[in-house]
Amino acid sequence: MFSVKKLLGREEKFYDLLEQSAEEARVSTSLLTRILGHDGSTQASSIHEIIQTRRKDKLITQQITEELCRTFVTPLEREDIEALSLALYRIPKTVEKIVERLTICPARVPRESLQRQVQLLEQAVDCVVAMVKQLRNGTQVDRIQDNHSKLQFAEGEADKVMLSLVKELYNGPYDAKEVLILTELYDLVETAIDRARDAGQVVFMIMLKYS
Repeated sequence: MFSVKKLLGREEKFYDLLEQSAEEARVSTSLLTRILGHDGSTQASSIHEIIQTRRKDKLITQQITEELCRTFVTPLEREDIEALSLALYRIPKTVEKIVERLTICPARVPRESLQRQVQLLEQAVDCVVAMVKQLRNGTQVDRIQDNHSKLQFAEGEADKVMLSLVKELYNGPYDAKEVLILTELYDLVETAIDRARDAGQVVFMIMLKYS
């Protein structure tokens, strides 16, 4: 027998899963901040936590795909759910790569400089989490406009910080090998911020589509 309650429950499931994925992205950035707060080498336990967070998010992404295959009616268009799910997963995946690079040259990483970038990454991800949570509340675009603007601002500030870091890098006491490693590290943090921007943009476009 057809059950409206069951159908609506499945609709809520997509919101639940997307919010869980966004939260895992936030957990990964918080762990990155904690790692940078430690002096010396990157702790093995922290690296393990980052990996586990990314794996957990991957399982959530897979569950979303499975639910899309099993569900006839979805609260949002299937391609929008898939696009947002993938965009969210890319955040902790990129953060894991950042931590991998930190293990290569931990003693020479200018942590205070890198923390400026990571703080903006945290701000961007916080905005994404808030925007994803607002999806289940309907199509009121004005409710996400503030977070979307904050996200765009964080990305703009991150571009300025990136330019400053590159200037410091080329004028600092680093050899060619260190310049190569640190440049890639800074680029990865900037990429993570771009991933957050992409996820936020997907949410914003969904809201515009349904408003």
